[in-house]
Amino acid sequence: MSPSTDPHILPDLLRPGLTLVFCGTAAGKRSAAEGAYYAHPGNLFWRALFEAGLTPHRLAPAEFPQLPGYGIGLTDLAKRHSGNDSELPRDAFDANELIAKIERHAPRLLAFTSKNAARGALGHAVDYGLQDETIGSTQLFVLPSPSGQARGHWNLAHWLALGELYRTINTNA
Repeated sequence: MSPSTDPHILPDLLRPGLTLVFCGTAAGKRSAAEGAYYAHPGNLFWRALFEAGLTPHRLAPAEFPQLPGYGIGLTDLAKRHSGNDSELPRDAFDANELIAKIERHAPRLLAFTSKNAARGALGHAVDYGLQDETIGSTQLFVLPSPSGQARGHWNLAHWLALGELYRTINTNA
C-alpha cells in the first residue's frame, strides 16, 4: 500500500466546532495494540486532562471517543506508523496533512503533546506554552510530553495553563 492508502493506526477524532485538538507524534506500541490513544499505564495524558479541568473525571484510554463531547479532539503527526519517536522512519511525520486537517476543521486551539510533535509540524524549535504563530485561525500550544519515557521533562503547570486557556476560550465563545 502507498502511504496515502495505508490505514491509520488510530483514527482521527476531529470535527468542526472543537475547542481543542491534541496532536502527538505517533501512537505508541501499547496504544496501537489497544486501539486507544495514550494507552500505556505510565502515560500521564488522561490524568493531566482531568487535573487540568479539561474532563470532569479521569477517562480511561478506551473512552477517547467521548472527548468531542467536551470539545476536544485527537490526532497524530504520524498516522500510519507506531512506536517511539526514535523508531519511526524519517518520513513518518506528515506536517502538510496535519495542517490541512487543522485548517479544514478549524479548532480554536491545537495543543502539541511534546516539543518534538510541535517541531515536526512547524519545522522549527519551540518553547512550551502558547505560541505566537497560528495555523489558519487556530492558536497553538506546546506541552511537555505525558509519556513515561519523557518523565524528566514533565511539568503539570503547562497543562494547567492550557486548561485555563481552554476555559477562557469556551467562556468567550
